[in-house]
Amino acid sequence: MKLMNLKIKSDRDLYRGISDFKKGYQARTNIVKDEKGDWVTASHSIVARWRNHFSQLLNVHGVNDVNQTEIHTAVPLLPEPNAFEVELAVEKLNRHKSPGIDQIPAALIKAGSRTILSKIRKLIKFIWNKEELPEEWKVLIIVSIYKKVDKTDYSNYRVILLLPTVYTILSSILVSRLTPYAEEIVGDHHCGLQ
Repeated sequence: MKLMNLKIKSDRDLYRGISDFKKGYQARTNIVKDEKGDWVTASHSIVARWRNHFSQLLNVHGVNDVNQTEIHTAVPLLPEPNAFEVELAVEKLNRHKSPGIDQIPAALIKAGSRTILSKIRKLIKFIWNKEELPEEWKVLIIVSIYKKVDKTDYSNYRVILLLPTVYTILSSILVSRLTPYAEEIVGDHHCGLQ
């Protein structure tokens, strides 16, 4: 492997190449352990095991023991997102983030013109007023990323959910609007997390 690649376009690519070179060959494993610790090798069983793991990880039920305090709700009818909010949300997009099911890279939207921003705002306004997400946005891509020691143990992976890019823009707008209300509710009880 050449240490200097003339096609390296950025520092990011250079450091990724150096990191890959230092790690050496990393074999992928097609074996995982089930709940009991037994080896699972059949592809359909591995898929079922991952599905079960993600289902347990992402579907949280039974959070009834949280003490309820007085909660102030947002104004019932909030105005639809304006052009500035959409622009700010697009600026917050990570250019290197993998796209979701829509396969629209964030870099494409960030490099887009006022026309693209106008179309995105129009779509977000439509969804806002309809108060219902498109069915396509309810399909997420789940990616597991290996984080430590035993590659056969599913709990040694972290999960990333890849959302459609325009859904990420809408989510960013919602977070920025809900943050003041959440801070009011949480107050000084955030356990040092900021």
